[in-house]
Amino acid sequence: MTQVIRSSAELREKVAGWKRSGMLVGVVPTMGALHDGHMSLVRAAREQSDRVIVTIFVNPMQFNNVDDLKKYPRDEGHDIGMLEAEGVDVLFAPGVDEVYPEGFATVVSVAGVSEPMEGAFRPGHFDGVATVVAKLFGMTQAGRAFFGEKDWQQLQVVKRLVTDLNIPVRIIGCPTIREADGLAMSSRNVRLSAEERAVAPRLHAVMQAAAEALRQGASVQETLQTAQAEILEAGFADVEYLELRTVEGLRPACDLSAPARMLVAATLGDVRLIDNIAV
Repeated sequence: MTQVIRSSAELREKVAGWKRSGMLVGVVPTMGALHDGHMSLVRAAREQSDRVIVTIFVNPMQFNNVDDLKKYPRDEGHDIGMLEAEGVDVLFAPGVDEVYPEGFATVVSVAGVSEPMEGAFRPGHFDGVATVVAKLFGMTQAGRAFFGEKDWQQLQVVKRLVTDLNIPVRIIGCPTIREADGLAMSSRNVRLSAEERAVAPRLHAVMQAAAEALRQGASVQETLQTAQAEILEAGFADVEYLELRTVEGLRPACDLSAPARMLVAATLGDVRLIDNIAV
């Protein structure tokens, strides 16, 4: 049975006992509303760790929209059932006061990879991510941490964070898990209406077609412009960005001379969807 722990002191005591026995601890940080994408991270953690902690904390510090924070889906009972089915050892589900106690005054900011795309459209978002991830690593004392590649930019921010601050945790990126029609699994998908859910897979389909065009030698600028227009024509309300970036450093890519990633953020109804693919 998965043990639910809400106190960082209790968690540290538990982890210390595991480590005294020579066990490798893996952690999967989440904000709950768990789905099969999260479970793929849990399974990877089970394969590569002796003990697994899943954290659930809807981090107010990374939301720059109060309504988005309020609407974020929460169902701890459902989440615990999923974790128990996967044999997770501990669910760490701290309250806000446990993570950000009175007087908390520290913000972790990662420059460079955090600044474009999500950083530009969601000011302060990655400061919130970096701060809470640093705290969760300190609280869990895990040796490995597992993150989904769907949040590609976030993954790069976390990798930079642990490198720069010499945090002794190995960051492992796991492939994006998709529905049968190609839509990347996300906790936000439950907010899509039936009509919107039918449109949503077009995001990935358009990106795939654009990536193939680039591989065939098409112009990056023209291809991205065409793809953006197709996403809007499909029924999306807005495309915040659709960009080709280098895998290393997330610099703007003008061609495919170096490994590249196509990244997008688009709004469908009132739901903001992100995705990325290798090119």
